[in-house]
Amino acid sequence: MKGWSRSRSELPEDLIMEILLQLPVKSLIRFNCVCKSWCCCFQTSNFIYKHHHINLENNRLNLLCTRAVGRPGPGKVILNYTQLSTEQDDFLSPKLDNQFTFFKDDGYPPDVLGPRNGLLFFYSYGQGKKSAIWNPSTREFKTLPPSSIQAPSPGYNSIDSAGFGFDSNTGDYKVIQFVDRVSLNFPSPDDEYTPPGYDFTVELYSLKTDSWKEIPFSGVFTDSYHNLCDTYVNGTCHWHAGKDPPPEHNPRILSFDMADEKFSTFPFPEFGGDLDYYWFQLLEFHGSLGIFIYPFQAPEKSFDLWVMNGEYTWTKQLCIDPIPRVENPLGFWKNGDLFLETPDHQLVLFEHRTGEVKRPGIKTSLCSMRVFAYAESLVRINGTSEHKGYVIRQPCIR
Repeated sequence: MKGWSRSRSELPEDLIMEILLQLPVKSLIRFNCVCKSWCCCFQTSNFIYKHHHINLENNRLNLLCTRAVGRPGPGKVILNYTQLSTEQDDFLSPKLDNQFTFFKDDGYPPDVLGPRNGLLFFYSYGQGKKSAIWNPSTREFKTLPPSSIQAPSPGYNSIDSAGFGFDSNTGDYKVIQFVDRVSLNFPSPDDEYTPPGYDFTVELYSLKTDSWKEIPFSGVFTDSYHNLCDTYVNGTCHWHAGKDPPPEHNPRILSFDMADEKFSTFPFPEFGGDLDYYWFQLLEFHGSLGIFIYPFQAPEKSFDLWVMNGEYTWTKQLCIDPIPRVENPLGFWKNGDLFLETPDHQLVLFEHRTGEVKRPGIKTSLCSMRVFAYAESLVRINGTSEHKGYVIRQPCIR
């Protein structure tokens, strides 16, 4: 076959790039040392975008389940994450089980948001109130700078809600957080005692500038923004925001556009039930905002999924018949299958077509778990490599 052999340098450059785009992140990181041109190419926004988009198109997804284990108290709570196998013949069997000791000295399990182009965001509720962005594919980890909001007294600021998103106009990753500043109102000699109140402030973090800034916000709801986890769809974060002021008391959804940095609100779907007897769960459904509505006291819960289309109009997309011994929906997987959580905090997968419920034996001891399906990404966050202060990559006790 003499004459047919060709060296690497003789292969068309376009063909080489197409081959490299199909490779996993671990291989691309190793190939950084092959030649300088490859190393530079892997860092360009065009290559990073194409690589991630190809992974999404081909459903090359990794599945992470996060859960808190241990007992409340300083240094006793860790966030454990389990990578689940997505192979057809071994689905939902644990593939890799690791301990994630995110800011363990706070004594509280962190919340997790994402993924956003393969990135996850962590933030804690303890006295330190630290936060970080993590790329689990490249193992790059970036701790965010402290909040710019000054507390009236040390330790009084608390993160009530947060959101993590991508500004496609500038190519910037942003974090928004709602900060409660406890204000102690001391009475004057002529006034009666005034109980402590809350000074509500919103700030936005930019990864490009690595800094926070306060942004205008006018709260109009009587209830707190009690859904701490955002639902991110097409560049916009959404939260279950509470209710309109009296006399309407209608539940509302708060949204924040990461590009124009503006808030908006719109109503829940009119599902015909009594709001006092139902839970609501926002989620992303095939690129649109969806909301599960389900009774919170029924022994076997049924789930109605409403999806937003057009100008804040809702359509009932599907109704899932009552499923025994489940509590909360966690999100969709492939083929319409649904991840759910049981009352004792175990993970289950409901196969929509067969009605079968699979239980991989994963549970949490402290609070609700989260499930994240993400595609590998080369996105750089200007952070540092993982170290033992944050991630312990070793099997942990279930």
